[in-house]
Amino acid sequence: MNADICIYAWPCSYYLDTEKRWVSGRLSLTPIAVRFTADKTRELLVSFHLSSISEIKKESSSLIFSSLTILEKTTKHWFSSLQPNRNVVFNILEHFWRDQLLSCPGAGAQADSLQMTKGKELTGLLAASQKRMEDTTKVLHYQGEQFDNIMKGLNKIDSEMDVADRLLTELESPSWWPFRGKLWKGPLEAKPKEEAMFSGSKNQEGVIIRIPVIITHGTNSNVMPGKFTLLVSGLEISDSNSQIIHWFELKDVDDIKVHTPYEVSIRQRFIGKPDTSYRLLSAKMPEAIPVLEMQFSKKIQFLEDALGFFGARKSPQADLGNSIWQAATGRIASVVQPGSSSGEGGSGQAQLQKQKQIVSESETQELKQILKKLKSLALETDTELERQDEVLDVITTSVDRATLNIDKQNRRMKKLT
Repeated sequence: MNADICIYAWPCSYYLDTEKRWVSGRLSLTPIAVRFTADKTRELLVSFHLSSISEIKKESSSLIFSSLTILEKTTKHWFSSLQPNRNVVFNILEHFWRDQLLSCPGAGAQADSLQMTKGKELTGLLAASQKRMEDTTKVLHYQGEQFDNIMKGLNKIDSEMDVADRLLTELESPSWWPFRGKLWKGPLEAKPKEEAMFSGSKNQEGVIIRIPVIITHGTNSNVMPGKFTLLVSGLEISDSNSQIIHWFELKDVDDIKVHTPYEVSIRQRFIGKPDTSYRLLSAKMPEAIPVLEMQFSKKIQFLEDALGFFGARKSPQADLGNSIWQAATGRIASVVQPGSSSGEGGSGQAQLQKQKQIVSESETQELKQILKKLKSLALETDTELERQDEVLDVITTSVDRATLNIDKQNRRMKKLT
């Protein structure tokens, strides 16, 4: 699926062993293959699958300096004059090669994936939907915690307004008023409550997804391997030793650009000093982009290459999902109610036999479990949304009341001055 999309391309030279000469052209990387195209003839000289690579090395000799070699089965390919430099190309190729080996172990992995049944396709589709629903629930839960913290802050403002009211009443009362000194004792009781509010304000920040990435900082052409972690409270970029390179709070991110399905850039703007920006490339980035889109819906921008990819993906994927869903729905119904289709004609029985070939019994049970989990998540999400709607109403009322109180106390202070 989308195997021909070009992730990266580098100008370089390739040693053509049959003619004993170097040919200038472009080395390109797709999700599953490496290719080299000559500049003059536009001929595809080299093309091989990532899973067929045995070794990627940086080599040099007395005649070939700063070269990159790729051992494909028994054939060794030499690439030189790599731009921007050899290290960048090596890190990116190695990253996608390792990911391909981890995701598709064995020589027959590609053939097995082509023979995937409709039941497995549907199971994978529903499992992805379940994961996305779980990620949404985490973000929604964190949003609910933020609303709770806002309520605590408004309650604190309310208590401080009560203190201000008593102090202003004290200042406004004449010196001969007999209860003047007793007004100071009331506010002292509010302190333990305020301290209790702050003691439980910190919450655990949940990790939504963590993926390996190739990191480029700013305009620097050098790259380094690392990790990209999406949390409900922000984004974390760390090196391969898990040392944090940069932490973005949600409010710190000014824009996210999706260059390709495998590459994004994140920027934080500053006034009077250079912006902080990171460019991240990863084979797992298609899994992280939907989460970024959910968290930064107003700040994320899909560039032309990425927009074309995701736009082309939507309709065929939806059609495929609908057809598989219909097949599985009929199969699940036939398992739960075996006699429900007995009244149908021969065409119905033929369709049922076809569905039996598409979805096995074990896959049906797995689908039922995933559907139960999705239903549970949907109910939890609905309950949380209703609770947050109520909290928002209370917050609106509390903010209006706090605004009126602040205006009232300001008028009273102006009278005293």
